[in-house]
Amino acid sequence: QVQLVESGGGLVQAGGSLRLSCAASGPTVSSYGMGWFRQAPGKEREFVAAIRWSADSTYYADSVKGRFTISRDNAKNTVYLQMNSLKPEDTAVYYCAAKTLVYSSYYLKTSYNYWGQGTQVTVSS
Repeated sequence: QVQLVESGGGLVQAGGSLRLSCAASGPTVSSYGMGWFRQAPGKEREFVAAIRWSADSTYYADSVKGRFTISRDNAKNTVYLQMNSLKPEDTAVYYCAAKTLVYSSYYLKTSYNYWGQGTQVTVSS
C-alpha cells in the first residue's frame, strides 16, 4: 500500500515562494510517476506538474510553467514542488499523486492510483 503525505503549504503574499514536499512510503514507490494537482473551491481538481520515476522528464500546466519546478529524491522517496512568483489564483489545496501505469498520461488525474490528503496554499494579494 502506498501512502503519500504532503507538507509545506501555508499563507504567502503574492510574488512569494513556497516549497511543497510529498513523502511517499510503500514498495517500489521510487519507480512510480509522481504528480501534483490542485483544487480551488468550487473548481475541478487540475493538473499542475508531474515527473517521471527517473526524473528525466517533467511536465507542467501552462499556468505554472516558468514559475513552478517539480523534482524528486528517490533516495528519500520524496517529491518536491518549488513554487515561485505565486499569484492569488494559485490558491488551492495541493495534492500529491502517484501512478503505477507507465504508459498512462501524466496530465490526467484518472491516471493516478494513489493520492495524499492535500495541503492548503493561500496566496494573498
